[in-house]
Amino acid sequence: MQKDFLQIPLDTLESGLILTIYPEGNAVFREIDILEAEEFSESQFQILEGNCYEYHFNRDNFQLSASISGIVIPSKHHSSSGRIVPNIYVGTLTLDILNTAENIGISKLDIEVLATKFNQKLDKSYRENYRFMLEDITDKCTELLMQINSPVHQTFEIDFDSNHNTVYQRFCFVQSILNNSDFGESVQKVISNPKTNWDEENEISDIRKIRRVTNYALRQIISGTNRVDLPETHSLRNSNINSVPLKINGYRKIENLDTPENRFIKHVLEVFKKFCEECLAVFALKQLSKPIQEAQHLIHNLESQLNHAFFQNINPPTSLKLNSPVLQKRGGYREILSRWLQFDLASKLIWKGGEDVYNAGKKDIASLYEYWLFFTLYDLIKDKFNIQSINFDEQAYKHLIVPTSDGLNVMVKSGKHTALEGIYTKRNRDLKIKFSYNRTFKGGNNYGEAKSGSWTAPLRPDYTLSVWSNAFTEEQAEANESIVHIHFDAKYKITNFYQTVHPNLDGLELEQTLNQEELDERKGTYKNVDLLKMHAYKDAIRRSGGAYILYPGAKEKPFRGFHEIIPGLGAFSVNPSTNKSEINELSRFIDSIIDHLLDRTSQREQLSDETYKIFKEPKSDDNVLHESIPEYINSDKLNPNETFVIVGFYKSKDQLDWILKNNLYNFRTGTDKGSLPLSNENVSAKYLILHGSDELITNKIFQLKTSGPKILSQNNLIKKGYPNPSGELYLVYEIEKEVSEDFQNISIDIRNLSKFESHRNSAKPISVTLTKILKAKIIEL
Repeated sequence: MQKDFLQIPLDTLESGLILTIYPEGNAVFREIDILEAEEFSESQFQILEGNCYEYHFNRDNFQLSASISGIVIPSKHHSSSGRIVPNIYVGTLTLDILNTAENIGISKLDIEVLATKFNQKLDKSYRENYRFMLEDITDKCTELLMQINSPVHQTFEIDFDSNHNTVYQRFCFVQSILNNSDFGESVQKVISNPKTNWDEENEISDIRKIRRVTNYALRQIISGTNRVDLPETHSLRNSNINSVPLKINGYRKIENLDTPENRFIKHVLEVFKKFCEECLAVFALKQLSKPIQEAQHLIHNLESQLNHAFFQNINPPTSLKLNSPVLQKRGGYREILSRWLQFDLASKLIWKGGEDVYNAGKKDIASLYEYWLFFTLYDLIKDKFNIQSINFDEQAYKHLIVPTSDGLNVMVKSGKHTALEGIYTKRNRDLKIKFSYNRTFKGGNNYGEAKSGSWTAPLRPDYTLSVWSNAFTEEQAEANESIVHIHFDAKYKITNFYQTVHPNLDGLELEQTLNQEELDERKGTYKNVDLLKMHAYKDAIRRSGGAYILYPGAKEKPFRGFHEIIPGLGAFSVNPSTNKSEINELSRFIDSIIDHLLDRTSQREQLSDETYKIFKEPKSDDNVLHESIPEYINSDKLNPNETFVIVGFYKSKDQLDWILKNNLYNFRTGTDKGSLPLSNENVSAKYLILHGSDELITNKIFQLKTSGPKILSQNNLIKKGYPNPSGELYLVYEIEKEVSEDFQNISIDIRNLSKFESHRNSAKPISVTLTKILKAKIIEL
């Protein structure tokens, strides 16, 4: 029967003293058997992360406290009561029991805070997933160490007198190797199906049991002592053998377990045990209760394996034959050899970022999830883009492990920039790839600096994938807008992203939700803070193509919002598992990103090019255009800077009359001197302004047909009544209408146009932007 509260007897402090813990709301708790607690190095008394609990001592003068601020909140009304609020703390929570009368700590109490994010089964979420992530990180670190160019040729002695936190880190690395179920199964495989040798053993046998007479047996029959006479009728008397010995020496074949391979297995277990015993001595010296329990449990398991009858007659090895085919290929032996090689490296391994994860019993599962995702994304991007080299602090190196004075350091730490960089070539396109962990984008970055960074405050996404053309350096790509950054953030506290962002609410429910969020914001709390942060990454960090949340939770359709694959926002559920299907959606997304990046016609790339062109030249605040102009030409938005105007010359009134009568304007083209080239500015012009000889101010503004100009011959113009055409070919515009009123009947002083002086009283037209035309106006009629 499920109890409504958890009672913890504390008779060792005071007879009859009890601490009672009451769950609040839907919070739950559990109490496990003491043997199960010892097996998994946990407390018997267990509560859940993200839940709240009340506590009460049945005697006055007792109170709880915790070294981590905010987890224990004493009551202001009852001196022996309060609340326990673990939030996302996971692991063994050590509470101090205080004597409030003397204000001193008199004892400690361990309570286990269980993780619930990865799986609804508490033990799987807390035990299996946490251990899996730790083992997976250890495997990846030791795999890196075993690569050809790793610095494993350097020798490091383990200093057990060094910082106990470093010793505990190394112990945890080794513990993750030994606690793996594969290791225990491998030992059992060796015991049940061992490598044996057939040896000959000397034995004294009754002569009547001889089945096969060898030369050695015949010599003993002839010369052996303690003889007995043969019967008179025995056939051997014919050979002058009248007696035989009662017993003779012989040999038999026996199966021998004392092989070099089995000696190696025993040696491995003994070395593991010795390492754990030395760690235990450090933990006992520093009085670290949780590490002591973990070390004792591991030593107990190793002793149980070594006490098996299989190992009793196996001697210590004289040499380690690691090149033995049995060790390298046979089931059980092969796995233990691999673990041995990992142990030799893991026992020397330290991790500067491990302080976030290994803290004498604390299981910081949120930090561990962030680190595990780094290695998962590292492998995924390295595989997808076939990247080989890695950078750290902008210095190239070929691995994530470097030698230090106290061991081999895993250079992955929160707040440090670790990068994976390389060139990706596919479909005749060369792309530069850079994957960064905790890359800081500095704030206050204006466009004129042409650098990476944020418009406003400094921002640091957990993971950033940056891609640009190999034709440029990273700095050049930032300057010319040809780089794109895609950000990912680990969000352990999210369980169901869809329910968090409310994408399908409507009507009254939507209004109520938004009203509540507004009230929460006034109190300083933001329900959608993670979504807002993704918006901040995408919109504030220069040249960002997307920002995505990675979270543990129920598998669901990925939430993504985009036109093309990027720019976009979204989230992916990624749970720790040996099953690669957990990252299938993320893997397919990276594949889509690759296809998009290889597309030379993508809208994102066109937008980047246009952005660079628009912002290439700075525009001062006083450089403005406030003139009245049409919003659209037909259905196209009118952009004055990209709308060209032909400033044309007419040499006589007859020519002007012909232009207005036929709604045509022509200028000579071709290869002759004075001909106007068919440039984009001339061909795409939207407006025509006419002026005559010495007519420096004009209000003759016409809209041209959007179909563009036509090429007509001299004969074509003559047929249309054009007076005295002198050229062979003409570019002819069709006039749509007179549009002076659209521009409020302004007059243009063509002397204010920069090109005018070189074309004064010339029949050759000039083309300028509408912006320059409007800035040359002088009078509103």
